[in-house]
Amino acid sequence: MAVPVPELWRVCRQAWEPVLARARRALVFLDAASAEALHWGGGGAGELLAAGALAVRALPAEAAAGEAAAAAARLVFVVSGALRGGTAAAVRGVLGQSTVRHCVLVCGGEAEGGGPAELEEALRRWMGEGGRAEVVPRGPPLLAPLSAELCLLPGLAALLPPLPGPGGPGPTEVGPGALPAELRAAVRAMVGDLDALFAALGLREESFAVGALSRVIAAELAGYAPARNRRRTATNKASIVFVDRTLDLAGAVGHYGDNLAEKILSVLPKLPGHKTDVMVNMVELTALQTTDEICNIIAPGCLAQPNDPAAKALWDSFMNLKQKEAVMEARRHLVEAASRENLPIKMSMGEVTPEQLSSYIQLFRNNLKALENHCGLLQLVLATIQTLKHPQTSKWDNFLAFERLLLQTIGESEMPSVLNQLLPMIKSYNKRMKDDYTCEDFLVLLVYMYSVVGELKSGKELDAAEEEVKKALVKAICEEPEPSPLLRKITGCDSLLNLTSQKATDAVNDIFRSLRDIARARMNMKQFNSIHNPGSNTHQASYKPLLKQVVEEICNPDRPDPVDIEHVSSGLTDLLKTGFSMFMKVNRPHPGDHPLLIIFMVGGVTVSEVKMVKDLVATRKPGTQVIVLSSALLTPHSAIELLFAKDRLQPDTDI
Repeated sequence: MAVPVPELWRVCRQAWEPVLARARRALVFLDAASAEALHWGGGGAGELLAAGALAVRALPAEAAAGEAAAAAARLVFVVSGALRGGTAAAVRGVLGQSTVRHCVLVCGGEAEGGGPAELEEALRRWMGEGGRAEVVPRGPPLLAPLSAELCLLPGLAALLPPLPGPGGPGPTEVGPGALPAELRAAVRAMVGDLDALFAALGLREESFAVGALSRVIAAELAGYAPARNRRRTATNKASIVFVDRTLDLAGAVGHYGDNLAEKILSVLPKLPGHKTDVMVNMVELTALQTTDEICNIIAPGCLAQPNDPAAKALWDSFMNLKQKEAVMEARRHLVEAASRENLPIKMSMGEVTPEQLSSYIQLFRNNLKALENHCGLLQLVLATIQTLKHPQTSKWDNFLAFERLLLQTIGESEMPSVLNQLLPMIKSYNKRMKDDYTCEDFLVLLVYMYSVVGELKSGKELDAAEEEVKKALVKAICEEPEPSPLLRKITGCDSLLNLTSQKATDAVNDIFRSLRDIARARMNMKQFNSIHNPGSNTHQASYKPLLKQVVEEICNPDRPDPVDIEHVSSGLTDLLKTGFSMFMKVNRPHPGDHPLLIIFMVGGVTVSEVKMVKDLVATRKPGTQVIVLSSALLTPHSAIELLFAKDRLQPDTDI
């Protein structure tokens, strides 16, 4: 039996029940990942305030002072993972400054300090004499459901499979012990979260893996004692296939998707403290006259509208339809809303323009009742208008054309000649026109190239071509008048004053070392070792996404034994099945066996990939339900940050 979609939403809400039950007269503190899960799947902060919370604050907090703290009966802390490192330091800091003598901690995972009793003791110690503490282990994990098919685990947003080094480990050599401590902790947290999720959904899963880190995660989940106990009694069968993001980074940075949601998420500025949602400028709905793109006087709108059915339906259209159809859907929703409010709307046919949508939006401006009734819908339409007008959107098609040209060129020329063609396009800030590529844009193109091309023929020619590109990039980075937030993260310099030529050179050298590793990522793959279709006399060269190849293999009606989709056994019976199948006709477990298919992209997924998986399964295996889980929703620039930022997965030891 497949899992109905409302069931998934129920599980997302269920994770917040212990918090809502303790929210009355409480001051609630959330870490960033918990806030993101509440924002998408828990009904937003309004849900906590409706349950009686006095205020909702971010953790780490400035201080637990103010009127709310003085009136609070208790402090409630919601932590996405275990209480450790910087999060523990933040909780301790708040308790040390507060006069409240009752606190509740709702957390997941295994804390460094031991079980609930030890944690309660630590919290009492931090509060001082007379303090009362309660630790509530969470049931299901904190999920951010972005659509019916896609759920994120915001607590794992920084997770990315490690790239293979020059003499990288072979496919069977990577085990949990070989991983850095912080990555090991992230894998443990993921396994605990998945087990809790599958328990809430009553699932008995078979685990499969594509890639080295995916194999570690699948093996940990298969051998995890609570998961083994759950699988003995659970009735709903499912296959979960873990796929390493690093096997195909072209999909993460490419512009091949004709999708409105992807463009909105890529071009609008991020909502403060959020990894996924964006800020929508709401000035157009007010009488304020300003040209400031990010107007701080008016609170921004956003995309997540969990309590507004019309806005949710429109967001689903943005995720699942082509851009042109999605924009027409935005107009239809807006016209219907205006008609319901008896606003004097003039319906026009033909192509939808941002100016036309703006003129419809103006009708709502001075009508408070209409604004209140359709606030969620108006935020999504404003996001559409601002995206269609954004200069970065016109660049999207330039990227797409250039990526197609690269696919053609890579098939015909060696990498050094492709790099030499790229060189004249790297321009310093003062020589750039509005359509020219920035330094960050070049990193996007380089990752695309190295991921598509696969294993390189190294030699003097390649080294020389790379050196020229490195020099040009270092020069361009050093001549930026104000480094962008992304460049600051990549170079590790928070301002222009700290950005020396040496630091820029070191950062670019690190990037090129990683690019060589990206090209090697599929070297141990037999079936999925290429994502480049070189084309022929009749067909253009094309990009064939690794995820598409994986899903096609799963949905293949002939059910051949998958070569690179490895079944990870969860006990002796499975091992015997796998062993005997070499000599006897025993059906080996296949990822297409069950009515529910869960794809977990380890290291992030894009909107286009989710749509592609959904469409492929619907046409190739109509009776199967598919859910995509991931650690993050990627845009080209967020993928670059995940790959190259200096502080991505630092040990969390701030205590």
